[in-house]
Amino acid sequence: MTDVTGAPVDVLHTLFHSDQGGHEQVVICQDRATGLKAVIALHNTALGPGLGGTRFYPYATEAEAVADALNLSRGMSYKNALAGLDHGGGKAVIIGAPEKIKTEELLLAYGRFVASLGGRYVTACDVGTYVADMDVVARECRWTTGRSPENGGAGDSSVLTAFGVFQGMRASAQHLWGDPTLRGRKVGVAGVGKVGHHLVEHLLSDGAEVLITDVREESVRRITDLHPEVTVVADTETLIRTEGLDIYAPCALGGALNDETVPVLTAKVVCGAANNQLAHPGVEKDLADRSVLYAPDYVVNAGGVIQVADELHGFDFDRCKAKATKIFDTTLEIFARAKADGIPPAAAADRIAEQRMAEARGR
Repeated sequence: MTDVTGAPVDVLHTLFHSDQGGHEQVVICQDRATGLKAVIALHNTALGPGLGGTRFYPYATEAEAVADALNLSRGMSYKNALAGLDHGGGKAVIIGAPEKIKTEELLLAYGRFVASLGGRYVTACDVGTYVADMDVVARECRWTTGRSPENGGAGDSSVLTAFGVFQGMRASAQHLWGDPTLRGRKVGVAGVGKVGHHLVEHLLSDGAEVLITDVREESVRRITDLHPEVTVVADTETLIRTEGLDIYAPCALGGALNDETVPVLTAKVVCGAANNQLAHPGVEKDLADRSVLYAPDYVVNAGGVIQVADELHGFDFDRCKAKATKIFDTTLEIFARAKADGIPPAAAADRIAEQRMAEARGR
């Protein structure tokens, strides 16, 4: 069923009435000449212009694409708030398989749509888009970040994303074991791609025992060629069941924490780079009931957005790293708030972020 505009009714209901609602603006973009179909969602701009990446993905339906844009942009509001950035939450999705339809002309058309928002939304890389793509988008839109160093950008943000996750792990160790070191701890990393392989380097340097798994053999080989002391595990299911595991780091796809995986986790801490690790509401309570300390993903993986935000002011790596180091303190603050309020850390993180956004809206 559609409304008078031809938009699916379920999409409009999601926008105005569901838990994903509360968004300020959703823009539907189409350029027939290039085949571009995109959705730009702005969730909350109380703290500043919405900042978030552009996901290029072959969604099964347009409704699924809109729902993803709404969910992701809401998550960026919370991530940016807890990262201490003067940015709200925004996200965009381009519908289609990038390997089939991505062209320079399509990216330029997309850049024109972002530019038409006059700076309310700042875009960057996400799944299916890369630094080179942002260089193209920037030719039509000055509100583009995540560009190459040759074009005045900060380049690959995975370095600081991994560094921030490492800070979250250190805070988890401090909270649970009274010492912010991973020395002697057994850490399992699921997914050793762009972010995961940097995280492994931090863990080894800190003296951790590291186990890894990845569906891509070349990613595993890149680690083991440099570090033969790392243990390779067959798959994620085997990894999460490994006896004696102290920390589990999901660094691949979302939804890693669900009704099947949480009951068999052996780790005492979950702290990883993957977005949207909780498969559905209530999983955070299941983790708490099993005494598994969960470091909220959108808190610890904020190093990347810190980096791309800094690019807007003239990128300085040392300044970014100093800000990403504060993820350690923010994570500890969340654990303390969770304990004081008797709630899971994910709920505590939400409360702190919502408080910052409400205070900004009230100014």
